[in-house]
Amino acid sequence: MDQSRQQKIVIVEDNVSLADIYKTRLELLGYKCMTAYDGVAALNIIQNELPDLVLLDLMVPKIAGDQILETMRKNDWGRNIPVFIISNLNEADAPAGLRGMGIEGYAVKANLSDNQLDQLVDNILKPADQKEDVLLETKEDQRTTPLGESDQQ
Repeated sequence: MDQSRQQKIVIVEDNVSLADIYKTRLELLGYKCMTAYDGVAALNIIQNELPDLVLLDLMVPKIAGDQILETMRKNDWGRNIPVFIISNLNEADAPAGLRGMGIEGYAVKANLSDNQLDQLVDNILKPADQKEDVLLETKEDQRTTPLGESDQQ
């Protein structure tokens, strides 16, 4: 992979198991991932790391996801960071105005497969001139079963 630096993703998800699945999958694709399990931690990590993408759950403790997004957009440090919302809420039931705050998209967790997560992140972060997927292989990790299959409930 010819990248000058590893792209960073902040995963804001209060379900620790689900956050770990997202993190593991995305790290296998070559992204550097950090997780935040509540809104206060999320804002601290986002402001300090200035990631290339935030995967944002709306229903997290301490500060709700829509308030995290609003805080990001009101500050220079978070105004242009891409945010993709992954929530248990249908978009129609989500707080109003999310699209107006400039999100990349919205997905309902129950409808999102692991492969779709990989694809949506790649679609947001992959350079526009890169047509093919980047496959990373390491000698230590030659998996034949997609991650998370045995963990899904």
